[in-house]
Amino acid sequence: MNVGFFGGSFNPPHIGHLLAVTYVLATEAVDRVLVVPAFDHPLGKTLVPFEHRRAMCEAAFAEMPRVEVSSIEASLGGASRTLLTLEALQAQHPAWKLRLIVGSDILDERDKWYRWDAICALAPPIVLGRLGHPHPEAPVGVLPEVASRELRAKLATGESVASLVPRGVLSYIAREGLYRG
Repeated sequence: MNVGFFGGSFNPPHIGHLLAVTYVLATEAVDRVLVVPAFDHPLGKTLVPFEHRRAMCEAAFAEMPRVEVSSIEASLGGASRTLLTLEALQAQHPAWKLRLIVGSDILDERDKWYRWDAICALAPPIVLGRLGHPHPEAPVGVLPEVASRELRAKLATGESVASLVPRGVLSYIAREGLYRG
């Protein structure tokens, strides 16, 4: 089985994340996509608690067949390292052929990743072009430029982000009182 691995902070999940998964499922030889929220950001970014980000991912991807949200990084604990998560998944599911799904913006940050070359060997990347982040290894302009940090800032001031965040996620954020200023 070919499985796309789509990791991230998902703080909060937004329309760019949904479009990335939709694009991969429509264009790549991937049977399903595993959405994997980071348990603890390895570069020390402040995140709302894991349980909220996992629940928001569940809400965001609920209507998408062939997509599963995984809590594997919570079971691994500590700072999330993509390679360690991929290795754990491969050990649990030896028949899976993993592919890492990333936006072109990530390619300029490869040096910050723990053992990028080993990640690529285990899960050859599917690189999606992202507006504002051109890269020769990625298609041009597949994904819109949406930044979670900007969404959090708007949510903190009460500004609407309805066109950028799935309805189920917005409902969860309101119900739980997340990202308030």
